[in-house]
Amino acid sequence: MAPDAPAEQAMAILARLADTLEARKAADPSSSYTAMLFARGADAILKKIGEEATETILAAKGGDKLQTVRETADLWFHCVVMLVHLGLRPEDVLAELSRREGLSGHDEKASRVGVRP
Repeated sequence: MAPDAPAEQAMAILARLADTLEARKAADPSSSYTAMLFARGADAILKKIGEEATETILAAKGGDKLQTVRETADLWFHCVVMLVHLGLRPEDVLAELSRREGLSGHDEKASRVGVRP
């Protein structure tokens, strides 16, 4: 396996998830949880992200590694739902992370217009 194989596998998983979510946009909301989220719109999707973020924090704070992984998976899933809802893809986020690679966090924040470190 090449050294970047895990990264490529992770990207492939996220891309497949985004493809599946894109297909679910047209599904019957009564038959698909994801279609229901899309039908309810941004507020419902964002509320779910908030709930999952809180559950992730609580799991991590409690030190439960398995629950932290599971809650983080839920959080990531709902973040990808949000991206797809907005016409974005996980690749867009990964491109931004790649752009930031090697930059100091302070320098990266300072490069944004109107953002103080």
